[in-house]
Amino acid sequence: MKEKRGEHPLGDLGQLISLGLFLLIWGGDSFFLRISTFLSDEVPFYIRMALLAAAVLTALYLAGSGHVVVSHKHRPNRVVSNGAFRYVRHPLYLASILSYFGLAASTVSLFSFALLIPIFLFHDFIATYEEELLLQKYGSDYVAYREKTGKWVPGIGRTR
Repeated sequence: MKEKRGEHPLGDLGQLISLGLFLLIWGGDSFFLRISTFLSDEVPFYIRMALLAAAVLTALYLAGSGHVVVSHKHRPNRVVSNGAFRYVRHPLYLASILSYFGLAASTVSLFSFALLIPIFLFHDFIATYEEELLLQKYGSDYVAYREKTGKWVPGIGRTR
């Protein structure tokens, strides 16, 4: 499999599989089988919708601001540390994870929440791989960025 510039060779395929599997499990459990959504009766609708809205709005900001690194027209040739990259090193991956979280929270699908664990581990795996490529490409500039920016949560996961 051909490696794209700066990305894990299985990153796109893995993300598509994650998306398909998540939507299948979330949709099937939430709207048809309702096996693991029994807690939705205990969590008020407005709380579930507030969690969904917060997750989706944050994901939209992260994806919109982070898209600059995958734009084929203006792909930067430096360490990007503005926009969403000011807060986390992987805003596009975090946007995906937050979207999944919001959907799972909206119906309190425990199966979907459980699926978030391997999805997060996959994203962390490809992010770590890509960080090594960035380290090789940008050296001390990327080290300095990594020291001040959290991997997934602002201020958490900084390297020193």
